[in-house]
Amino acid sequence: MAEGTTWTTYDANKMASKEIYGRVLAELGATDPRIVGVTADLAKSTNIGLFGDQFPERIFNVGIAEQNLFGVAAGLAKTGLIPFASTFAIFACLRGGEQVRTDIAYQNLPVKIIATHGGLSFGTAGTTHHCTEDFAIMRAIPNMTVVIPADGFETAKAVRACIDHAGPFYMRVGRGFEPPMHDDENFDFEIGKAMTLHEGGDITIITCGTPTLQAREAAKDLAAEGISCRVINMHTLKPIDKDAIMKAVMDTRRILTVEEHNVIGGLGDAVAAVIAESGKGCAFTKLGIPDEFSVIGYPEDLYARYKLDSTGIAETVKELLGREIEADEDWSDED
Repeated sequence: MAEGTTWTTYDANKMASKEIYGRVLAELGATDPRIVGVTADLAKSTNIGLFGDQFPERIFNVGIAEQNLFGVAAGLAKTGLIPFASTFAIFACLRGGEQVRTDIAYQNLPVKIIATHGGLSFGTAGTTHHCTEDFAIMRAIPNMTVVIPADGFETAKAVRACIDHAGPFYMRVGRGFEPPMHDDENFDFEIGKAMTLHEGGDITIITCGTPTLQAREAAKDLAAEGISCRVINMHTLKPIDKDAIMKAVMDTRRILTVEEHNVIGGLGDAVAAVIAESGKGCAFTKLGIPDEFSVIGYPEDLYARYKLDSTGIAETVKELLGREIEADEDWSDED
């Protein structure tokens, strides 16, 4: 069993998603007085406290009351402010779900919901604190934009991009100790536009969030075996980049989705819907948490259990490559 060291002592954790969120928000707050913070007694854990340290008059702690967190954020937005409401992902989508839907989304208010400790990142805190349902819940709410950055550098880009983005915004990040995928911020990031991280023609892996690094590493390992994998970072789950999905279908005819979420209602289902509605067919597999409650353990061990690590992803790629695809001579990019 892993000792959890990579999640607590990683050398580059200052560039991890949760850490950089608070730093970038404080930076933006220095020039934009509209930005305010709202927390449900988790300022330190979600790192919005870094913003509060610099602007104590612009952060509001509602106590352990997630419903009030989003109600207050909605009220602040009605006055013309841009509230960043921060809590754990499981509390954002379930404990405060009604207020997110009715108080924020129904009025199409520009509240930025920053949900930390997403997916399996809370590890040994257990099933009650794992969040593997938020993609399904949040993407089903009208007006909601849903973004899942792969690392701290993407988080920084997403926080800056969401300031003037219309309507409610949900961003899920990890616990804060995830290794960075990018070397720096020298890359383009656009809400609703997928990123191709690795080119390939045999199969396409579409992923988001923390597993993105694992998918890229799997593609590199498979390349050494002569298997050519395209890796698409679908950092925006809603609105999803349909063009990137369909180009991958037409080019590779095999699609594997990888997500730190239940296989029901998340990235895989969103991608499958795009493909089904297009009328095109392909070999398709979803990797994620099965239709069951996640177990307790270190995140590294849970990733291995659910095949969300590079080894599991590579194994699944090989399985998918072994499936036959029905020939269709009528297929063309012009259809």
